[in-house]
Amino acid sequence: MGTVTLGVSIAVPEPHGSLLQERRAGFGDSAAHAIPTHVTLVPPTGVERDLLPGIEAHLAGVAADSLPFPIRLSGTGTFRPLSPVVFVTLAEGAAGCDRLQARLRDEAGPLVRELQFPYHPHVTIAHGISEEAMDRAHAELAGYEAAWTCASFSLYEQGADGVWRKLRDYAFGGGRPIASLPAQSQGGTPVPS
Repeated sequence: MGTVTLGVSIAVPEPHGSLLQERRAGFGDSAAHAIPTHVTLVPPTGVERDLLPGIEAHLAGVAADSLPFPIRLSGTGTFRPLSPVVFVTLAEGAAGCDRLQARLRDEAGPLVRELQFPYHPHVTIAHGISEEAMDRAHAELAGYEAAWTCASFSLYEQGADGVWRKLRDYAFGGGRPIASLPAQSQGGTPVPS
C-alpha cells in the first residue's frame, strides 16, 4: 500500500494561527503556507499506510484519557546555532505538551520513534531562512502574546506537494475523532523543525 508521512500537533487557534503564519511568510519562509501554525507532538514520521487504522485508534485512546490544559505563548527563542529555527515560546503548557508527546510516542504504540533533539514544545516562526530574516523574526515577535485552552490535537499527512493536510482532530475526553476531512482539504502540519 505504500508509506505516508504523518505528524501529530496542536493547532494554534484563530486569529493567532493565521497571524503567525502570515508573519512567517513575511519573513521569507517559503514553507509558511504549507505548514499551518502549530505545536508539534509527533514530528514527521514515515509509516506504512495500512497501519493508519491502528494509529488512529492509538490517537483516539490518548485523547480520551487527556484533559484540557492552558497554553500561553510569550516572546521568542531560537535553536540556533544547532538548528536554523526561530520560534514563539510556550510560557505555559509545555508540561502538558510533553505528557502528550510521550504518550503518543510510547514504545508500546504505533508511533514510537527517537527524536533527533530533546522534545521542546514551540511554535516555529522562521526556519532555514537568512540569518538577517531570522534576527528580524526574533526581534519583531519578541513581545508576542497569545493564550488558549488546548482541548484537542490533530493528525496530519504530508502530501507529495510538501503540503501538510489535516486528516482529523481528536478531542480530549471524547476518545473519538471530532472531525474527518478529505485529504484535499486545508493544508496543515507538524513542523519539520
